[in-house]
Amino acid sequence: MKRLLPILGIAVLVFGCGASKKDAPKADSADYASSITSDELKELLYKYASDEFEGRETGEKGQKLAVEYLKSKYQAMGISSPISKDDYFQEVPLEKQKISEAKISVNGTSFKSFEDHIVLRISENLNISDSDVIYAGYGIDDENYSDYNNIDVTGKIVLIKAGEPKDASGNYITSGKTDATKWTNGRQSIASKRDAAEKRGASLVMLMDNSLFGRYAQFYKRRAEAGTPSGLSIKSNEKGISMLMINEALGKTMHASLMDDDKPKTLNAKFNLTAENKTESVTSENVVAFIKGSEKPDEIVVISAHLDHEGIKDGEIYNGADDDGSGTVAVLEIAQAFKLAEKAGHGPKRSILFLHVTGEEKGLLGSKYYADEDPILPLKNTVVDLNIDMIGRIDPKRKSDNRNYVYLIGSDKLSTELHNISEAANSKYMNMELDYTYNDENHPDRIYYRSDHWSFAKNDIPVIFYFNGTHDDYHRPSDTPDKIEYDLLQDRARLVFHTAWELANRDQRIIADKAKKE
Repeated sequence: MKRLLPILGIAVLVFGCGASKKDAPKADSADYASSITSDELKELLYKYASDEFEGRETGEKGQKLAVEYLKSKYQAMGISSPISKDDYFQEVPLEKQKISEAKISVNGTSFKSFEDHIVLRISENLNISDSDVIYAGYGIDDENYSDYNNIDVTGKIVLIKAGEPKDASGNYITSGKTDATKWTNGRQSIASKRDAAEKRGASLVMLMDNSLFGRYAQFYKRRAEAGTPSGLSIKSNEKGISMLMINEALGKTMHASLMDDDKPKTLNAKFNLTAENKTESVTSENVVAFIKGSEKPDEIVVISAHLDHEGIKDGEIYNGADDDGSGTVAVLEIAQAFKLAEKAGHGPKRSILFLHVTGEEKGLLGSKYYADEDPILPLKNTVVDLNIDMIGRIDPKRKSDNRNYVYLIGSDKLSTELHNISEAANSKYMNMELDYTYNDENHPDRIYYRSDHWSFAKNDIPVIFYFNGTHDDYHRPSDTPDKIEYDLLQDRARLVFHTAWELANRDQRIIADKAKKE
């Protein structure tokens, strides 16, 4: 950030001698985008993705060092916090869950952990005796199709199976397409079916998925033997749903014709289960910084990136230079550019929130907490989220193509205006190829659902996700700062700035014309 003080000095000379903002000439985003430079981005990233930060594992020492570093940068720039003067941290309460081993019997037959069942999620100690089980088919609850329409599962134990029914043409019934949906796509299908059962009030859901069970069971067994936690989740004071994954043998013991029968019903099965909830509290932090709008301060433009990465595994540091060191330092440089504009009398009309979220690698935890649990600034006043996750490299699939590109995801999903503004900003200032390959929400990689913008999009807030694609160093210790294309990182960060400038300074707030209507 070494350019900050000299430029601010010029700003003070020009505008500090009695000139008011009203007297200042009209500014253009190009006047300040040039402060976002490859040299400064490189200097920042070599620090942020260094071994010193130990891979920025959520809740661990390296992540704590990272949030202090980000705080120091905002303080040096004179950018305040929306929380209080010196408090840039939104604490995110998390739980580290150790593997629980359940004891299960059905109609007097016992089944074994890791051979027949695994505990994916547990919210309390469980002690269930001779309980009925409700079969809910595929466990889908969608506007086009629901297995829950004619059953009440409130407080009940529910059995569901993997997959999704198809129509006569071979298309999935929820989408009318052959591409995998959120109900059929691996890990996402597990979460989607769990959330559907929880929304319907079930206390425990068992998913029979033979295709995933073998892989998951081995993974969970290794972690149980090593005493390694199964993952992190947001800590809640409310009792949530518990979830098991089971094999076909256990599933058929409860419902012999499970594979061929899709009709929900109460089963003739007496189910017994005991399991201990093994959790440990962990605290992590989102970092927030704020420039107040000059004319529409209650309307908020969010610029986000995740601050965490994979930490240390088997003695190797996963530095996460691209994922998401590149997005993190881009947000810092964008913040600097907006601060320079404010110092020169051209502060944004709308407020800007610079949001660095934790726990993205653990399931979008920091952004979920911000959007669903504790939005520091009201979601109803949030205009847009521009999310940056991996913008420093080149997708190997594009090696022979134009390198001056960026993947855009989500710009047209909720707001026609947002997409048009994004396109116009690029045409006017950057002339970059905007590649929409991953914009299809049914793309097999499901990118639209896989970074922190989704926490806003699911709340009907328009989003753009900026992304360079994956590469051979993705989630490996070889994702290091020396492999970053700093000229591309600079230009992509400038594109985000130009877009944010227009969104923050236009007369009318963009309309989410494609959002679902309540």
